Amino acid sequence: MDVHTPEQRSHNMTRIRGRDTKPEMLLRRGLHATGLRFRLHGKHLPGRPDLVFPRHSAVVMVHGCFWHGHECPMFRMPATRSEFWAAKIAANRARDLRAFEALRTSDWRVLTVWECAVRGPTRLPLTEVVSSSREFILSDESERVLQGAWGRTHDCEGASDKCAAG
Repeated sequence: MDVHTPEQRSHNMTRIRGRDTKPEMLLRRGLHATGLRFRLHGKHLPGRPDLVFPRHSAVVMVHGCFWHGHECPMFRMPATRSEFWAAKIAANRARDLRAFEALRTSDWRVLTVWECAVRGPTRLPLTEVVSSSREFILSDESERVLQGAWGRTHDCEGASDKCAAG
């Protein structure tokens, strides 16, 4: 049973942003301060990456742990309308994987930064997230995933898939 009326729930859901989120803004400010310049929300690229570094053939996807179904302490499946949410999050994860594969096929290097890396109880120091992101962008590495301290930084075969590393 939902604690909000349908009107309240609708209002709350309309306030959720898909771009310029707090984790994205923190990372953008940090990378910009290190001298890196980028394009925002690449409309011409699969999955519309949050940050695009054309000079380095790199993109950054900042994923919210709830909306993208990250297996971390910040993700919890809602008890209300659980079938709807399970299907929605599964579809989001499938779309993320398709976008990741399309980007890699097009020779883009992909950094996935999970919300738990910059927010919540297991967050990493922002300087660590920014320096690791900058290191990836300037490297020849093909993919990297940054997540909260519960799982640490590691490389994965599929950035949107569950990672066993940690």
